[in-house]
Amino acid sequence: MALADRIVTDARAPEASARPDYLEMLQLVERLHRQLLDVVKDELDREGVGDLTSVQALLLFNIGDQKLTAGELKTRGHYLGSNVSYNLKKLVEAGYISQTPSRDDRRSVRVALTESGQAVRMRLVNLFARQCGALGPSGGIPDDQLKAVNTALARVERFWADHIRFRL
Repeated sequence: MALADRIVTDARAPEASARPDYLEMLQLVERLHRQLLDVVKDELDREGVGDLTSVQALLLFNIGDQKLTAGELKTRGHYLGSNVSYNLKKLVEAGYISQTPSRDDRRSVRVALTESGQAVRMRLVNLFARQCGALGPSGGIPDDQLKAVNTALARVERFWADHIRFRL
């Protein structure tokens, strides 16, 4: 029985006043994130890249051509997984990222992709391009619906950020 169904059937639960569609959205967001990680890991496995986790590959994807600090990765929403510093350390050790001291703050280090990091990033760029082309025909999601989904998710993100910021 799904969480939303349990809440609707048990009116004594404190969550009983939560709308089932909101609770379903929460579950979908969580499942989508896990599914994305699985899709990325599957692509890495198919390409024979066994020394990266899906979280690390997505970090490479999100860094792109930029030179960022760990703090900037977190602030810009590219923070995935339990510990960005740990993942960056592993990516440096594996040769996917290079580090240079920041010009402004010697305590801070900027990271950038190496050639092998760029190669992994391009694999994900190609994967996402293939998926984008198949989303309408195979996934049944036309472009106008995708824009509506993105708008709704951006509003939820803003709502949650405001919830934290303003303690709603």
